[in-house]
Amino acid sequence: MNICKEDNHVVCLVDNNILILELNVLNRGLRIMWLVGKGQTKIKVDEKIGRQYEDDYMRIPVFKSKIKAFSDFFYNPNEKTVLGKTKKQWGVTGLFYLVFFSGLIVLFSICMVGLMATIQKDKPRWTLDQSLIGSSPGLGFRPISDNPHELALIFYKNNNETQIKTWTRRLDDYLEHYRNRTMLPNRQRCDYKFPKPKEGNVCAVDLDTDFGICSPSNQYGFNNSSPCVFIKLNKIFDWVPEYYQLSELPSDMPKKLVNHIKSYGNSSELNTVWVSCQGEEAEDRESLGPIQYFPKIQGFPGYYYPYKNINGYLSPLVAVNFERPTRNKIINVECRAWAKNIIFHQRQKIGMVHFELRIDD
Repeated sequence: MNICKEDNHVVCLVDNNILILELNVLNRGLRIMWLVGKGQTKIKVDEKIGRQYEDDYMRIPVFKSKIKAFSDFFYNPNEKTVLGKTKKQWGVTGLFYLVFFSGLIVLFSICMVGLMATIQKDKPRWTLDQSLIGSSPGLGFRPISDNPHELALIFYKNNNETQIKTWTRRLDDYLEHYRNRTMLPNRQRCDYKFPKPKEGNVCAVDLDTDFGICSPSNQYGFNNSSPCVFIKLNKIFDWVPEYYQLSELPSDMPKKLVNHIKSYGNSSELNTVWVSCQGEEAEDRESLGPIQYFPKIQGFPGYYYPYKNINGYLSPLVAVNFERPTRNKIINVECRAWAKNIIFHQRQKIGMVHFELRIDD
């Protein structure tokens, strides 16, 4: 191998091939610039520094300041690049994303057109057992605390006006649509003798005449330490209750409710989804004290069903008034709805609702 040196280049003759090396003083090493010989490889030119190189990895690094490197990233006048890409590269990238997002928009539009063509505005596509909701409605209660960690707890001090007003305000807000008749002009009074409203109308829930002490004018009993809790049956489109007849009353139904139902005989009032509330455990039942129900029917009258998504429809309510609950302790309460097609499971809280009540001195 023959070696000769010129300035900062070293030229070597190896097997009739010329190997040209550049002496990199800054890095104190050698860098191959090009190889000329039998292979006669393609020579690239580094326009920036005016030197030749065979592959990109052989390019001699250029040392720049941080400001210069940052400036060249946005626009490099030597390489004619913006953000590291040439005009052609930006054109190819832009065309790709234009086609890509245009395809997404077309596919999304096709899906939305297909979806909207199958949606019915007045009723859900899948109902009852075909839907995720199923055909067994659950129960809910009001008022509910604003604290997400105490949603099931109703707690206040009987001599704290601020706390009492807080709970009554929550009920006022929830019952606003029930109280303001001008908001829903298509409501009409229904009863068991005339259960069907006119076409386009719905049966009204009258808080002023049917709910006794549990009316807004009485602060729902909170100011007398005998609070009212409102129970509602969740809406399921097209669901119709299957009512118990006198000969079909279940064995686990509370005796007070059985006697209450039997007092109506074989009248049309039997077409009711009955409601009962009691303490979960024996200690809770002892602490709960006497209970009143409003309206006096103690349930959801059948003329409110089925729910057909008519504008102005409001779920019927049952107000449960706890007359003298024991003070200074938490009382666990469960309320249950009674109909043959309402599934009940205590552990899974199906067909019932649980809440806790505490009133301190």
